[in-house]
Amino acid sequence: MAYKAEWHGRDVIAIGRFYPGSKTCSAGGAIMTQLPPHVREPVCRCAAVHDRDVNAAQVVLAAGLAVAACGDGVRPPHS
Repeated sequence: MAYKAEWHGRDVIAIGRFYPGSKTCSAGGAIMTQLPPHVREPVCRCAAVHDRDVNAAQVVLAAGLAVAACGDGVRPPHS
């Protein structure tokens, strides 16, 4: 993916493998303690209802933008 991004003048920003993207509310940022795999539309404590995959995509995008903007601590260490 990195070389294809380079071809198109884009950056690849990695976030941690175990970053709780599915468990984090994209509206309020609350992290759910448990989220079974069969629950497709979780209800957050802020009463927001999200599609699990769309919510995770929004949270991962926000985390990547945070890394790009200010070097936030979600980037995994380089090995």
